Amino acid sequence: MKFTRTSMMTGNTHEMDLDITEDQLNDWNQGQLIQDVMPELSPDAREFLMTGITSDEWDSLMGDDYDTT
Repeated sequence: MKFTRTSMMTGNTHEMDLDITEDQLNDWNQGQLIQDVMPELSPDAREFLMTGITSDEWDSLMGDDYDTT
């Protein structure tokens, strides 16, 4: 399923194709935690879906010292 999001950090619009179902999307939109509903997505993909922020934007804005673990 293709998603278009505008980054909360930069205002840039990005598109990503995510392998999720309509049921997963509905469950998340109804308040379930994204990591529970879509565990097969990477943390970067879930972040994009929630905020529009891409991993490249995190890297460029936070620098190489930023660690997401």
